[in-house]
Amino acid sequence: MTLSPSVEVNTKTPAWKNFLNQLRRVPWTWRITLGYLTVMLFLPIAAMFLKASTEPPAKFWEIATSEIALATYNVTFVTSLGAAFLNGIFGTLIAWVLVRYDFPLKRVIDATVDLPFALPTSVAGLTLATVYSNNGWIGSLLEPLGIKVSFTRLGVGVAMIFISLPFVVRTVQPVLQEMEHEIEEASWCLGASQWQTFWKVILPPLFPTILTGVALGFSRAVGEYGSTVIISSNTPFQDLIAPVLIFQRLEQYDYSGATVIGIVLLTISLVLLLAINFLQAWARRYDSK
Repeated sequence: MTLSPSVEVNTKTPAWKNFLNQLRRVPWTWRITLGYLTVMLFLPIAAMFLKASTEPPAKFWEIATSEIALATYNVTFVTSLGAAFLNGIFGTLIAWVLVRYDFPLKRVIDATVDLPFALPTSVAGLTLATVYSNNGWIGSLLEPLGIKVSFTRLGVGVAMIFISLPFVVRTVQPVLQEMEHEIEEASWCLGASQWQTFWKVILPPLFPTILTGVALGFSRAVGEYGSTVIISSNTPFQDLIAPVLIFQRLEQYDYSGATVIGIVLLTISLVLLLAINFLQAWARRYDSK
């Protein structure tokens, strides 16, 4: 950030006054930004860490690494990563079709993509549980194949895919709209096939954007509660996710235990998001070369 020219600090002035003097020279836009982030983001996270710190380290470790907690981490993060990966592929395909092709009811389908944003998550979970149940429209077709969706871990994955799909589509779509067709035409003129053009010309600049959509979808899937709690059986060691475990601990008035699980969830999510952001930065540097 760019601040006003530095001034000489008076050593005779108390440190807090020097700090206030320097703070007055910070642009007002930065003050509003930092104040808003402090109230809405930093303070709640700090309060959560303080609440978790009330537990002794041994107790904290015991809660965070209990068998049921480890099982919920597995269900939550592995399923979320799988859902984000699938949405990265099919969300990009949907964005490609919406940008590059004209067809009947295109505007209706384009608007429908945003439906998971507006639909209450509990309604989404109820709808998915009904459609994918053994006698539902899709579940009845899968039952003869021995595939059960509702009230299983697979159902949790379906719910995560449903609620996180728009993040990939809406992230990739504007970039595709701005891409110049002349580059593709030049590639075809040089003898490249459509697949080679996509793989070597279109995908490299699009890859960081796809990763952004995947990261957004992953973070949304990790924090999902309303739809997954309905479509899953919430059975420990099978399809119980971490947000539901947190709610169960709150129902038992175990606030510090719930906060410990939340801290672990926050830490793992942050590490994975940083890893995805690192891949984004690497892809941009690679593309610039």
